[in-house]
Amino acid sequence: MEFVLIAIAILVVALIAGVGLLVGRGRRTMRLDDDDAAGTTLTRPRPAEPPAPPVPSGSTASGLGLPPETVELPPARPEPGLVFDTPLPSAGRLVRLRSRLARSQSSLGRGLLTVLAREKLTEDDWEEVEETLLAADVGIAATTQIVERLRTQSMVLATASGADLRELLVTELTAVLGPDLDRTLGTDRHEGKPGVVLVVGVNGAGKTTTVGKLARVLVGDGRSVVLGAADTFRAAAADQLETWGERVGVLTVRGREGGDPAAVAFEAVRTGVEAEVDTVVVDTAGRLHTKSGLMDELGKVKRVVEKQSPVTEVLLVLDATTGQNGVVQARVFTEAVTVTGVVLTKLDGTAKGGIVVRVQQELGIPVKLVGLGEGADDLAPFEPRAFAEALVGEA
Repeated sequence: MEFVLIAIAILVVALIAGVGLLVGRGRRTMRLDDDDAAGTTLTRPRPAEPPAPPVPSGSTASGLGLPPETVELPPARPEPGLVFDTPLPSAGRLVRLRSRLARSQSSLGRGLLTVLAREKLTEDDWEEVEETLLAADVGIAATTQIVERLRTQSMVLATASGADLRELLVTELTAVLGPDLDRTLGTDRHEGKPGVVLVVGVNGAGKTTTVGKLARVLVGDGRSVVLGAADTFRAAAADQLETWGERVGVLTVRGREGGDPAAVAFEAVRTGVEAEVDTVVVDTAGRLHTKSGLMDELGKVKRVVEKQSPVTEVLLVLDATTGQNGVVQARVFTEAVTVTGVVLTKLDGTAKGGIVVRVQQELGIPVKLVGLGEGADDLAPFEPRAFAEALVGEA
């Protein structure tokens, strides 16, 4: 009986303290009830071995309201004894995923090769070339450019072999894909601060999934990462992001549903700064681009985050199947924040591979990543030449 009473007393004391330690399968969550933390929680993988020693007393720790000696910062690398997925490195991913563009090959690359291989090209043939490019969502300006360049080489086309014709088409497509654009991701530490990546986009574009896959890309390249679940308006977003984080052993900072997104983003970046990680990736709410008030919220998130560390990358996630509507979305987002790169999702199994060209030419923003499937490692850095080869297909 004494043992039961002691156990009950300990439980009551813990509840009064207002800090619960919830241990679930594969994760550890510290839940804070402080008003200034807005119910923020830190989630990281549950170690198989005893946790690392606590942060020495007197340090600022995460700044989330707990006594410094009780807060454990995330490790710069996964802790010994933990078992996680092993993500693929980013190098060469697009080449490995080339088969995902099979349908784009049949409608764009193979369609063009079929026409251009004809002995003598008529005006009807050139119109067919234009229609093929427009159907692939290349856009009018880029289509005109490609057709004009091919017309100047019409004599060459008449005598070219299948392999030469393929190489010529790959060269022309690569040229309009912007091979000289800077596609470097701003994920590196700078002046003692982590790289901070904000990921924005409308609901349904695959934004939260992209954040999770990006974490895998970074971990695969040997980076330490903190994720910020600042999409507090969608109930499943934080849970979804937490699951992605657990798979690769990175910490997730989240807040209660409906909480202040800027507060969660701020805490995520502050935690990353204190833990000296390489990169903090913040998932923002999937706002409808027609709601100007919510777009203003994006600007607020960026301003609040930069009180801790400069934002080094703003990635806009676009659904490749949305065509012109996606370009409209992009324009509105660029008015709220300075978008530095585009992530095109759902390129697999579509005939819309040309949307890459269209987005870049109409917005002047480089496509930096492409999503080519539903698998965990199907997000790839965009490489113009490899992409053009995938669109055209084998000779």
